[in-house]
Amino acid sequence: MTTREHPPVRVLFFAGSGRSGTTVVSNILGQLPGAFAAGELRYLWQRGVEQDHLCGCGEPFSSCPVWTAVMTRVRSGDRRDEPAIGRRLLGRLRMARLPGMLLRDALGRQAIPAHSDDAAVTDLYRAIADETGAALVIDGSKLPPYGLLLRQQPGIELYVLHLVRDPRATAFSWLRSKPTRDTAAGAQMQRQETWKSSLLWTVWNLTVLRLWKDGDPRVCRVRYEDLIADPVGELGRVAAMVGADPADLPFLAPDRVQLAPTHSVAGNPNRHDTGEVTLRADDQWRTAMSRRDRALVTLVTAPGLRRFHYPLDTRTQPRRRPNRGVDRGAVSRSATSAGRAR
Repeated sequence: MTTREHPPVRVLFFAGSGRSGTTVVSNILGQLPGAFAAGELRYLWQRGVEQDHLCGCGEPFSSCPVWTAVMTRVRSGDRRDEPAIGRRLLGRLRMARLPGMLLRDALGRQAIPAHSDDAAVTDLYRAIADETGAALVIDGSKLPPYGLLLRQQPGIELYVLHLVRDPRATAFSWLRSKPTRDTAAGAQMQRQETWKSSLLWTVWNLTVLRLWKDGDPRVCRVRYEDLIADPVGELGRVAAMVGADPADLPFLAPDRVQLAPTHSVAGNPNRHDTGEVTLRADDQWRTAMSRRDRALVTLVTAPGLRRFHYPLDTRTQPRRRPNRGVDRGAVSRSATSAGRAR
């Protein structure tokens, strides 16, 4: 089918590294009219199809009426080994292949070689848009090579939100035990050693900078710390980028939102949070993180710390960056009015 008959699916892709606050941002943006918060779609083939984790609505993936309808449409064409798609994606997008991807991209060639699985990936986003009526599919996958893969697909119109958080905070978060809330009772989220989470933070965030430049109208870069300081203004910028009205964001007050259930297929356990949610900084790392771990993270991530305006000395708070591109006063007035009306 041609793009004239079926225009590309508009996708807001979250890029960066894990434990940066993307899940709650996805939940909030997913409340916008015409938006569908899908979770981390690169994991759908394994955590959804193969392992039947819980959807954000609380139902197993195989029982969720939304995903049942979506997958019925995806499966209406050729028969595919769907769990194998997920395994092949992991292999095609692994970090060891990143230098080759970046070189091909710099030479103007296709960064990720085409594969027959690409049709299934595109079909998935088209099925989500068609079955839900969504004008915007929100994908929290974060992995830059997966974003590259989406950018290459003619059936996808890609927007990018690069969400960055102080790497000392993300490293500390990776060390903590946290129930998954979407598998068997007692299952815990994956944990990472400090050196590994720091290395991944550096590689993935600097890769995002290389691939999606400042000044691109389809790219928005937000720091977690700025988001928590001014959620209305920062999320208003993101909403405006994708053509949504910032006044439609679900703010009850400048630091509180009202969340309905989403159908996110994978992600942080707080994707299951609904109702009234208060946005507050998670900065336990400032008092609970060991000096050794703090020093190690600072050393490994130093190039990125400077680029994203984080201090090397963790006793110093990061400088607030000036907001651009949205009338913050108008959005703030809308949030205040909503808080009074509800």
